[in-house]
This record gives sequence, structure tokens and C-alpha cells, in this order.
Amino acid sequence: QVRLVESGGGLVQPGGSLRLSCAASGINFRLYTMDWYRQPPGEQRDLVANISSGGATSYAGSVKGRFTISRDNRMNRVILQMDSLKPEDTAVYYCHTRHRARDYWGQGTQVTVSQ
Repeated sequence: QVRLVESGGGLVQPGGSLRLSCAASGINFRLYTMDWYRQPPGEQRDLVANISSGGATSYAGSVKGRFTISRDNRMNRVILQMDSLKPEDTAVYYCHTRHRARDYWGQGTQVTVSQ
């Protein structure tokens, strides 16, 4: 059974930082591309960043240079380091992977950037 569990969200002031973590189980983690998505209130869920099994990364233009995705294959975790946060980064952040043609999502973690 594939399971993804996010942690690390919270309330932060503009310009601050947060570190999100996603713990994966039920898959041979090192073989999978892992993604972070986010969904602002009333909007669609969009891809923020992903990291391939080989460690190649890609980012949405709105977060490039501010967010960093990484993976720890020993701990079966994918990390999203978020710096220079802006109010428009406020959203529920979800971890995602695809296994045997099926999408798997975590429960999400709320990130709020506000004074």
C-alpha cells in the first residue's frame, strides 16, 4: 500500500522560510519521480517542483530560485525547502507520485504566508 505523509507546514511572515517533508512507504522509493503540488484557496492544484529518480529537478517559474526540492533515498523522504516566501505562496501543499499508472497523494499540509 502506497502512503505519502507530509509535514512541516505552518504560518510564516513574508520573506521567511519553511521546510516541507514527505515520507513515502509502499514503494521502492529510489526508483520514483516525486512531486510537490500546491492548491491555493479556490484555485486548481498545480505542480511546484519535481525530482527524478536520478536527482534531476524542475520547478514552476513562480518558485524558481526560491524553492529547492531534494530527496533522501535512505529515509524515503522528499524535501521542499521554501525560502523568500510570498503571500501568493499560501496554499495546501501536496506530495505526489505515480505508481502502476495510478496517482498517489498525501493528505496535504497548509502553508500560510502572512503578516
